[in-house]
Amino acid sequence: MATLLRSVGRQGRALQTIVNNKSFRSLIFPLLKHKASISTSEKKKDVGAVVQPMEKSEELKKLTEKFKDTSDTEENYVSYGYEPGNRDKDWFLYHMIMFACISLGVCWGGFILAYMPDYKLRDWSHREAFLELERREKEGLPLVDPDYTKIELSSLPSDEEIGETEIVI
Repeated sequence: MATLLRSVGRQGRALQTIVNNKSFRSLIFPLLKHKASISTSEKKKDVGAVVQPMEKSEELKKLTEKFKDTSDTEENYVSYGYEPGNRDKDWFLYHMIMFACISLGVCWGGFILAYMPDYKLRDWSHREAFLELERREKEGLPLVDPDYTKIELSSLPSDEEIGETEIVI
């Protein structure tokens, strides 16, 4: 904003154009200084490069002998790890295993988990609990019986048998 005000202050003649014309073009273009920077440096065409052939080392000569009959596709082959010796079988096994893991494992596995019937019978136990509460209300019984199990069926130790043992409840 400060730059805009400075440039307006410097150009008194452009100020009248701005006041009379309200369009965006007439506001901005008189304030901008039109410059075109062109590089006129001298082109150097006399630079050249000379490639001198290097003599191959013994190790490099042995490697070129070894891989002389190898085609480019075999040379750059990286195994997927399923069948390192056979390129086609390796490719096939990789794609089949990935298809099985993604398509069958994730898609069908998610479908089965989503629509699996009543895991650990949770829905059944809730329904049975509500039916039992309704039965107890109709018969006038307490909702939760204080004697959940019959006392005759359980045997507790006597006070002499317990002795000085600390009981934590």
